[in-house]
Parts: sequence; structure tokens; C-alpha cells
Amino acid sequence: MIRVLRVLPDELNVHGDAENALVLARRAEWSGVEASVVDARDGEPLPGFRPDAVVVGSGTDPALVRHAALLAPLADSLRGWAADGVPLLAVGTGFELLTDEIRTGAEVLAGIGIFPATVAPLPARATGDLVVRARSLVVGFENHARGVQLADGAVPYGDVASGVGNSGGIEGCLADGALGTHLHGPLLARNPDLADDLLSRMLGAAYDPGNPSARAADQLAATSRARTLTALGIRS
Repeated sequence: MIRVLRVLPDELNVHGDAENALVLARRAEWSGVEASVVDARDGEPLPGFRPDAVVVGSGTDPALVRHAALLAPLADSLRGWAADGVPLLAVGTGFELLTDEIRTGAEVLAGIGIFPATVAPLPARATGDLVVRARSLVVGFENHARGVQLADGAVPYGDVASGVGNSGGIEGCLADGALGTHLHGPLLARNPDLADDLLSRMLGAAYDPGNPSARAADQLAATSRARTLTALGIRS
């Protein structure tokens, strides 16, 4: 059995990114593995177990300060799980809040410190399709007002094939067991290979991505990605 922890889903789900947790659970179940999504909600203590994966979705810019305050009590647990190699996916403002520092233009917020990076306003808001060359082409969309400057030695998720990403031609950050990214979608529904990578890390040989239900979902995702890539003139 696997348990996927979804952090503050009532607050950090503006683009449906908290539902990446459901993608992991469903694909595990299709493979014959029992799975559950456990929510860590505002004002409630964290579950008393080590999760098999953690998902942090995206909030809105006006609520950024409040969301930073809500995440602060969870900081030690989140950092510890990431350092232990627990797969952690953070998207949008969830990614920003897990960096070292967020500059909004009006103030500076301390981040959780999982991703070695700082966040600062972009010259113009980045919106639209975002395509990233990682191990394969990863497709999503971006909608963010700030860029991410990685610290020296920090590892980006990939190179930007179309869109803005962090700025400077790279996107996201990899740190221990964590992936931070601007890719909305939800990311794992549009790019099931990435979901399979995470599940393989959790389950090893017990995970079978080739079941009929997964193949049907994969075909839908492939069609969606192909349409986006064709429209952008990008060869897969």
C-alpha cells in the first residue's frame, strides 16, 4: 500500500495541481497496488506516518503571504522527507514557497528551503504553454509573475523548449527527492511517464505501468501533448 500526502489541498489547488496526488494513487491502483490520498489541511496535525509521496499544489499570488504562514509549521517534516528521498512534487507557488526566499516586490518571504533558489518578480507575467526538455519532452502551461534563480550547483529540471520557465532558458529544480516546477496541467495527468517514474521509485518492481487502464489514459495524454507540440512547431 502507498499513501500520498496532499498538502493544504483547500488552499493550494488553484490549477488543479493538488490532483497530481490522485493521478499517483489511481495509477498505482490500476497496477494492483492499494493506494490512498491523505490530506494535510489547515489547522490539522500532519499524519503520524512517513508518506510514500508528497504533493504541494499552487495557490494565488494575493494569498502568498498567508500560504507561507500555513506551510511554516510543516517545514521540518517536508525538509526531512525530501532529504530522505520521499518523492515530493511542488508546482507553481508551491514550488516558490519551498525555495529559500521569495521576493514579491513589496516584501521578502522566507521559504521552506528545500530547493536552493530565490524567487523574484519577472519583467512581465509568464502565461501560456510551457514545454521542457528533461529526460523526455514534458508539456504543461505556466502562469506566474516571478522567476526562479537557482543557487550555484543547483540542478534544474530541464531546458525550456517553449515558454519562460524559471527564466534564462531553464525550468524547475531537482533537490534530493523533490521536483519543483511551474508546469501546471495537472502535470502528471498530461505526462504519465513522469508519474510512472515516481511510482517506480516508490514501488520498484511491484509497479506495472503497462496495464490496460494506464495505456488508455496514456493515449489520451499523448494526443493532448501532440496537439500542443504541433501547434508550437516542436518535434517530439
